[in-house]
Amino acid sequence: MRNMLKIFVTVGFTLGCCTAQAQMGYTIGTWGTSPVAVPAGDAGKEDVTLREVVHVSVRGGQFVTITLSNEFGNDPLTIGEASIARRTIADGIETPKPVLFAGKPSVVIPPGAYVTSDEVDLVSPPLSDLTISLFVPAQKMTTLTQHNFADATNYAAPGNQVSAKALTDAKPTASWRYLRGVEASTAMGYSIVCLGDSITDGSKSTKDANLRWPDLLAARLHANSPTQYMGVLNEGIGGNRILNDVTGPSAIARLDRDVFNNKYARYLIVLEGINDIGHAYDTHRTYDVVTADDLIAGYHLMIVRAHEHGMKVYGATLTPYVPTGYSAPAGEKVREALNDWIRTTKELDGVIDFDKATRDPANPTQFLPAYDSGDHLHPNDAGMKAMAGSIDLKLFEK
Repeated sequence: MRNMLKIFVTVGFTLGCCTAQAQMGYTIGTWGTSPVAVPAGDAGKEDVTLREVVHVSVRGGQFVTITLSNEFGNDPLTIGEASIARRTIADGIETPKPVLFAGKPSVVIPPGAYVTSDEVDLVSPPLSDLTISLFVPAQKMTTLTQHNFADATNYAAPGNQVSAKALTDAKPTASWRYLRGVEASTAMGYSIVCLGDSITDGSKSTKDANLRWPDLLAARLHANSPTQYMGVLNEGIGGNRILNDVTGPSAIARLDRDVFNNKYARYLIVLEGINDIGHAYDTHRTYDVVTADDLIAGYHLMIVRAHEHGMKVYGATLTPYVPTGYSAPAGEKVREALNDWIRTTKELDGVIDFDKATRDPANPTQFLPAYDSGDHLHPNDAGMKAMAGSIDLKLFEK
């Protein structure tokens, strides 16, 4: 087992290792999320144990590692102790295994950095739930690094309960705090990064059911022999845009953080742009105006950069958004123009037509009613299933 501490520092939008990085064997991402900056509020005033539940995608072999992040923090972050285990029910777990950092139970993560743990002997079944428990002692905090919308129930409990099979006085939470990714050893395979906004993040899908379209894609991949070792990483952020920051950095700005730092990530699916369009043409409050050509230029940059990293890029057409609070005829024209470009450009390595899979043939600017969550912007569980089912798995056999 290797135990060289790996701390990575973000500078601008690039990543660099500040210590010699040991090759840890063949590990791929089995779960991932994209953090953002959040005001700390009362966080840090008391000792707390965070028990965070993740739904892994790929069959894990002998060991796993976890990646913790303080990328948006202004202060050093001390993690006093950590463990990982397979979940039984709610906050209950099997016997937890300690997670070490360079052979030590605690680690201090500098501001703007993230750290990957030592290997932990744990077999992770595909499509199963793992829990990562973090003891965070009281300390100065001004800004948190977390993913706000987990679409899953996590837990916070007082004191150090990292080794407890069931927590005492636990309260549910809705975010993944400090946790960026889980990597698993495997005999073969690569990861698929799903870069997107709230539709990829899973908004309006059933909570705790793992029915986001990337989860359903992972299930299809696992059931298909040629792709059963493919990991799926959900890097969606609600409200995210291609060209401008809003909830978290823009898609372009977070490529290094959320896409390229995933080892053995070979494929990138991009579903971004509906928030750019919505805010640009919102008849109630227009801001950050962009054109279809601006969005295409943004896609071009993402494609070029991903190709430079040896990744194949698949463009996903934007799903319908009429009638929503920020839909408008001018915006619909931009959505259609962007979708036409995605379907016809030679720059992409393939196309995933989510628009065709979810639209109402009788009213193509709207969701098929059976797929509409009710807000006309986000698909429901059936819509998520239709999206995942429309993806040609042969795209990942290349």
